[in-house]
Amino acid sequence: MPSKGVIAEWLKGRLDDSQRFLLLCILIGLSCGIAAVLFHLSIHHLFHFVWDLAESLGGWQFYGILLAAPTLGGLVIGVCVQYFAPDAAGSGIPQTKAAYYNHGGKIQSAAGFWRFVLGSLYCGLGNSLGREGPTVHLSSAISSRLGRWIFKDQNRVQSALPVGMAAGIAAAFNAPLSAITFVFEELLDNFSMKALGGIVVAVVIAAAVSRSLLGEDPILASAVISKEFITSPWMIVGVPMGLIAGLLGHFFVSSVLNLRAQFKSRLSACSWLAPALGGLCCGLLGILAYQVTGVFGEAQNSVFSIGYDSLERAFEDSLVWQTLVVLLLCKFIAVVVNYASGGSGGLFSPTLFLGGMLGGLVGMVLTGVEGYMHFPHWPGAHQVVGGCVLLGMGAMFSAVIRCPFTSLIIIFEMTGNYSLILPLMAGNMLAWSIAKRLRPVALYDSLLLQDGVNLKKFSAYRGSQDYRNLPVSAIMTHEVTALQSGQSVEEGIKSLGTRGMVYHAYPIMDAHGDLLGIVTRHELEEAKPELTIDQVIIDQDLLSVQPDTSIRDAANKMIAHNYQQVPVVSATNSQRLLGLITLNDIARQQNASEL
Repeated sequence: MPSKGVIAEWLKGRLDDSQRFLLLCILIGLSCGIAAVLFHLSIHHLFHFVWDLAESLGGWQFYGILLAAPTLGGLVIGVCVQYFAPDAAGSGIPQTKAAYYNHGGKIQSAAGFWRFVLGSLYCGLGNSLGREGPTVHLSSAISSRLGRWIFKDQNRVQSALPVGMAAGIAAAFNAPLSAITFVFEELLDNFSMKALGGIVVAVVIAAAVSRSLLGEDPILASAVISKEFITSPWMIVGVPMGLIAGLLGHFFVSSVLNLRAQFKSRLSACSWLAPALGGLCCGLLGILAYQVTGVFGEAQNSVFSIGYDSLERAFEDSLVWQTLVVLLLCKFIAVVVNYASGGSGGLFSPTLFLGGMLGGLVGMVLTGVEGYMHFPHWPGAHQVVGGCVLLGMGAMFSAVIRCPFTSLIIIFEMTGNYSLILPLMAGNMLAWSIAKRLRPVALYDSLLLQDGVNLKKFSAYRGSQDYRNLPVSAIMTHEVTALQSGQSVEEGIKSLGTRGMVYHAYPIMDAHGDLLGIVTRHELEEAKPELTIDQVIIDQDLLSVQPDTSIRDAANKMIAHNYQQVPVVSATNSQRLLGLITLNDIARQQNASEL
């Protein structure tokens, strides 16, 4: 295969820079569109193969397969992530953001390959996550490789990543407009006409490929939702829907992050086992939901895998309220456990599913109330439930994914209905506002912070946003040079000189890795060489902060105590060092925010 340098030079001799970038966008649109369709088909056919096999065997073998399949999928993911594919866990969107800002847009081709294989296995074997996030990561890996083949310019390579990201979303959701807004809201964080041109080219081509291979219909086609709605009565529905979805979305995000932290701390020695445990839990919840919903009518298997079948039935008002409650609870727990345990899948589809079930329940409540009060201009019961399902999907997506404009457009594109756009806007913006107020850092960025990825370079933390309310974990230094207790001052200075580490201050750790204090370079140089480092800080009143301490509060503490740096320690263990925050870090962030 020709090297990227050969291809780049050959094209450079025949095309100018803008023509080569247009060619790159066309290739990204074609390749990402095909990859997204293949990923969708692989999950769809694998899951139906497993389900049909289980039904054909029946009896105890039916339940055995439904337990074994997601567990096996989790085990395969755990082993592969541990030894071969560390970037294949989660949705892939955090990894894409980190690659764009911290690695110049470079994603290894192997990461895309493993994402395709492991995402297909994990979701296809029944685990309760979606395909859209992995599609973004897969498409970004493809666009990164194509960019490196066609360009030597690192800026052009980096600019290929949002093009691939948009193409992947457009093909996965059959939603070209929301693909564009998602890239600007989630990745670029600002609007640029320069970036828009290439993104539009790739999105159009990827969506055309998807529609040619999978059909022209919206993902959620329903006779009920295709009808027109009168706006005025629905405005009073959008507001409470936004309030409920905002609170539930916040609870969902908090559950994912807290349980994920528990898995990382408690199963750190055998992290490969965590996805298998998540898969087993999903199997148990899926069987429970299937059995219970069978009592109320037709049994629903939508806790497993993507689950759009039940969402379509909710649009048609074909599910009783007990079924909606069971699916909402079981799917909620299954998604949280699957994602937190390190499964390979996204949160777009599950979030829309949960919002749809929530909306269906609200719609049934409204139907019951309307039976007593007879609201004017109110549609029939089926249309009420269908409309509430639509509003719930949008509000939940806005609260969890935290992209309010994308949440508006994606519902319109997925359903083909525009008549509820005004109440949808009201509910989505309210849900987004509530979720943002309760948790200032969005889900994908919180996941990066939890993994120790520094967000200093991310545009969302360099723009007009009030950086002072962000946690110190967003800008702190994770890699810290420390001194060991018991060393003499002379030995400590010599070891620092050998390593070429000249900083203002250094944490001091004991033999067990616990933080004892912090010593400045000046204190070391002024101390007697024969003293131990422990003796230099013997009377020290150590000041520390936790990762979720706001930058404003940390700065105030440091100024009040006349410290230029403080250690960042675990919220549960004040001796566990996580990093350092300095006044220089805060000053740099302030300067960047004022640009």
